[in-house]
Amino acid sequence: MKQKILLLFTVFSLIACKRESKISSSDWTNISKRTQYKEQEGNLELKSGNFTYNFNKNQTPFKKIILLNASMAGYISELGAENLIIGVSSPEYIYSEKIQNLLKEGKIQNVGSEQKYDVEKIISLKPDAIFTNHIASFDNTYELLKNNGIQVVFLDEYMEQQPLEKTAYIRLFGELLGKEKEAGEKYLEIEKSYNELKQLASTAKEKPVVLANEMYGDVWYLPGGNTSVAHYIADANASYIMKDNKDEKALTMSFEEVYAKAGGVQYWVNAGSHTSKKEMLKMNGFYGKLDVFNKGKIYTMTGKERQKANDFFESGAVRSDLILKDYIKIFHPELLPNYQLTYMKELQ
Repeated sequence: MKQKILLLFTVFSLIACKRESKISSSDWTNISKRTQYKEQEGNLELKSGNFTYNFNKNQTPFKKIILLNASMAGYISELGAENLIIGVSSPEYIYSEKIQNLLKEGKIQNVGSEQKYDVEKIISLKPDAIFTNHIASFDNTYELLKNNGIQVVFLDEYMEQQPLEKTAYIRLFGELLGKEKEAGEKYLEIEKSYNELKQLASTAKEKPVVLANEMYGDVWYLPGGNTSVAHYIADANASYIMKDNKDEKALTMSFEEVYAKAGGVQYWVNAGSHTSKKEMLKMNGFYGKLDVFNKGKIYTMTGKERQKANDFFESGAVRSDLILKDYIKIFHPELLPNYQLTYMKELQ
């Protein structure tokens, strides 16, 4: 299942489409090109991809919410609003200790999994809103929930490729949950930290060459040059092998194609969830042909992992500054001599 999550992480943007609409009004608060909101006379209008929502002043802030994606738990936890959650799906993928404790206490209910939601339980819980990514195959379920008076809010945070734009969704959650002040302060804190780290990285004397992700079957899902991974590497002052590419989606390549581009690579990041280089080689013997496998350094995203849950996909959705800090520590350890990696882990 971990492999499945990591595969989804690398290929999510393969299904991305140009859904954003241009908003010209200065009244709108822009999270990104695809997500904006504005408040007028206590009413809140939200545009999220193809979806538009109008909440009257009696609907928000939401007091009882259900989350169908673990990544969204990161925003709620960062706001200290876990007590507003009454249900989650696939709780085994949620890293937050506080949410797990609330589940054990029965204050948060398990409402199903990515295969099948427990619609009857969701309806019985009477949430003010459900937050989820839109998955077309669940349209019938969404329609059933709406017909029972339940507000389903589709958000596209997983599609955002600019790290700070993904972080900015905390401002939207703050608006919807009555925590605007806390959310605004937290975003500015993370933004400031991110920009200071980016400036620190720019002082490094060397710019190492970087490879990312890994193979699934016969295909290497390499992040496009305009994806969040590519932006993190660039902001950490390193040279990603696909930096000249302009795609916001994963690029599908054969091992031979990647091998041809991997000469001079010193670091390999986001290399799945392997436990050792030996195990990695056992899974795919081709890796042993890469110089970076034999002479370089390899890092996985397993620094904060507990059973099936990985905090990289949860708090990491919000804390772009800590992800950037990890990459800087990897590429330029001399710049952060006392820092210990948060989400990343070196493979031995």
